[in-house]
Amino acid sequence: MGSNGGGGGGGKQVLWEFHATGPRNISNPSWRDLIRSSWTDPNYRRIAVSCFVQAAYLLELDRQEKRNGESALAPNWWKPFKYKLVRPLIDSRDGSIYGVLLEWDQLAALSDLIVLRPNGAPKVVLAIRGTVLKQSTVVRDLEDDFRFFTMESLRGSVRFTGALEALKSAIDKRGSNNVCIAGHSLGAGFALQVGKTLAQDGIFVECHLFNPPSVSLGMGLRKLQEKAGKVLKRYVSGSSSNATELSHPTEDGGAASEIGEEKLIKEVKRWVPNLYINSCDYICCFYADRSGVATVTAEKHDGHSGTHSKLFVIAKGPKKFLEAHGLQQWWSDDYELQLAVHDSKLMYRHLKSLYVNES
Repeated sequence: MGSNGGGGGGGKQVLWEFHATGPRNISNPSWRDLIRSSWTDPNYRRIAVSCFVQAAYLLELDRQEKRNGESALAPNWWKPFKYKLVRPLIDSRDGSIYGVLLEWDQLAALSDLIVLRPNGAPKVVLAIRGTVLKQSTVVRDLEDDFRFFTMESLRGSVRFTGALEALKSAIDKRGSNNVCIAGHSLGAGFALQVGKTLAQDGIFVECHLFNPPSVSLGMGLRKLQEKAGKVLKRYVSGSSSNATELSHPTEDGGAASEIGEEKLIKEVKRWVPNLYINSCDYICCFYADRSGVATVTAEKHDGHSGTHSKLFVIAKGPKKFLEAHGLQQWWSDDYELQLAVHDSKLMYRHLKSLYVNES
């Protein structure tokens, strides 16, 4: 779950030079950001954070291809936004770089007369890459892909532990309101897992998930179990004298259930991750409504007013799978994003697990 080289494909070095394939119509930070910060614009925020995730891909490719100094590609994906590398996140199993910890670079900002960090710009960003299908990384990357596919969890991975420790350390130094975590594909799975773990401790951090994986064996088995349960309930209802009790809860039970649901929704709303989805990407497309199609609207309200996540769907975006799953579309200005406001059953289940012990 990822890309061979970051952003949606591999290729020659020129492919991922920032000036060639980076965002085209984005302004560099300047003193004007002290008056009106670019970081308060959701589009600018998405573009900047997706570039940081691309830097995580490229830092690993720089390592593999022995690029350093001026020949390194990765630094050019964070420097234009006035950030600096604190440290890479390294997988102890194979020595690969799977993430980057970036920090606002006040010294670099002063060169452009930016005397203060602009409003909304995070002090620290942790960006995690997805799968890189290269010889030195493919084994461990696919191991974690398989871990998610079979168990729908990444807790057992050393990358989860490393990312969680790095983010906790940043929060201790900078505060949770000044920290952001992001990831693409498999990296988005790690970012979601880390964000959920912190939320369980009452620590809520900004979270951006690009093409997060939604397909797993566990999800498939759960759907089969739900269908089997419905069939069994219908059978029991038709043959048992207690059918009414089984299929229709009592009024008191229903009221208690509604009260519990409302309480849960209020808790879930305290942490709202940002999801970026291309409906042509079958790895992430199940983060949609119950019918399987994202309901795109900016004005829709229902009984759950205030969504459990902010899900952005790319309108008329890439259709081919490799491009639809690629990171590059999220910093491109060729596509329009629409906010899909709906009750995502899959994301609701993810967030419900924060506050309810599911049997």
